[in-house]
This record gives sequence, structure tokens and C-alpha cells, in this order.
Amino acid sequence: MFARRTDLSLERDAQDRFLPWLVAFMVFLAVLAFALAIAVHQVAGRWDKGASGTLTVQLPAAEKGDDARLAVVLALLRETPGVISAEPLAEEDLAALVEPWIGRAVVGDIPMPRLIDVRTDPNAKPDVDLLRARIAAAVPGAAVDDHRAWLGRLLALLRAVEATALAVLGFVLAVTVGTVIFTTRTGLSIHHEAIEVMHLIGARDSYIARQFAARALALGLKGGAIGLALAIPALAAIGILFGRESGGILPEVTFSLMHWVAIGLLPVLVALTAMGTARVTVHASLARML
Repeated sequence: MFARRTDLSLERDAQDRFLPWLVAFMVFLAVLAFALAIAVHQVAGRWDKGASGTLTVQLPAAEKGDDARLAVVLALLRETPGVISAEPLAEEDLAALVEPWIGRAVVGDIPMPRLIDVRTDPNAKPDVDLLRARIAAAVPGAAVDDHRAWLGRLLALLRAVEATALAVLGFVLAVTVGTVIFTTRTGLSIHHEAIEVMHLIGARDSYIARQFAARALALGLKGGAIGLALAIPALAAIGILFGRESGGILPEVTFSLMHWVAIGLLPVLVALTAMGTARVTVHASLARML
């Protein structure tokens, strides 16, 4: 009988006014943090996959004799064990790479170095120091860039950003738990006399806890829906701005169907956390009252 009716007027409590908005703000932060974690994870994975097993050889700019130097270095690279391929970068491709940094008008006015894209065998990588010495001896001023050194530091930074974004999710849940504990205890104090009467007529703690838990779930879902409705346009705006300003330097980030499903479930997760917290808080508080 108790499970089908409500004897506590929880909808009149003051927390009904601010709890949904607090949950909305928490869900808004959670969605942005989770989206950031997904984006950083994708960028780090693509950079790691794309740059590992590659080298870049740079020949200093020269007005003449460039083809001869290029042929010498290409022959040296292709006979090196562990090198799968060595292909020079076309001048127009190099110009397209530096154009976002120095401008189109300047690209044609300055001498450009020649770059060679080298693919290496991940299972039998060449000795980079030895290769660097051989190329420098063949073409003075030539440089071999091993991407693993700077890439390792960059990936460590990206992983730290990803971990921070995931930590924000934990922070959101922690704040939600703390807020629900506070509001639930406040509600128990407000309805203390009514709860005592309910105990006298045979109501169990589980019934009272269900009422508080159901109310916390309803408020959590309401606030979560508001937060998600605010976060989705914000994500779209950030994505558009990111695409315009990155200039093709950073890889494109795309969310799969599973990613969107996970984002959509974040408000439900927060609401369920609120419901479980309210139930546990009521049981613990009523046990101390007896």
C-alpha cells in the first residue's frame, strides 16, 4: 500500500528549486569534459599511429645542385635496412604546409628546404644516429628528424589533459553526491514529524527511502535534461570554431554513435547517482534517529 502513494510533500521543499539547476550545471560540465576526453584520445591516437615509424630528412635550401643531392640521399635511404620507403615531398605540398604560418605571399619569396618522408619498419627500425651521420657526411647541413622524441612529450601532455577531463567526471559525481546528501538530510529534518507519524502507523524505512530516492531521481533527470540541452549546442559551436581555426594542422575529430550514446547516458548516470545517494542517506539517517 505504501509503495503506491506518497505521504511526504517533497515537491514543496526548497531543494526542488535549486537542485535541478545544480545538476544541470554538473551535467553540462560532465558532457564537455567527456567530449574533450574523447577528442584528445582520438588526436593522440592518430598522431601516435601516424608519426611512429616515420622519419623526416631535411636538405638545406639550394639554388642549384638540388636534384643531385636529393638523388644521393634517396639512394642512401633506400639501401638502409629497416627503411620501407623514402619519397621526396613535392614543393607545392611543402608550400601548403607552411602557408598557414607565413602566408601565401611569402611562400614563393623564400628558399624552401627539400623534405623527404621516410617510412620505417616498426619491427626493425634503423639506427637513427648512424643514419644521421651518414646523411650529414653525404650532404653537409642535412638533418634527420626522429619524431619519437618530441612526439613522446606531446603525447604525455595529451594523456594528462585526457586524465584531467576524466577527473572532472569524477568531480561531477562527487559534487552530486554531496549535494544530494545535504538536500536529503534537510528534507528529513523538515519532515521529521511526518516521518515519526509514518513510523507509528507501520511505514518502514525502505518506503520512506523510496520516496526520497524517487524525488531525487526525478530532479536529477530534469536537471540532466537541461544540462544536456545546453551542452549539445555548446559542443557544436566549439566544433565549428575548432574546424575554422585549426587550419588543418590538427586531425579531424569525429564522434561515433557509441560516443553520442555515452554522452546521452551521462544525465542518466548523474540521476541514478542522486537516487542511490538519497536512498543510502535516508537509511543511514533514520537508523541514527531510532
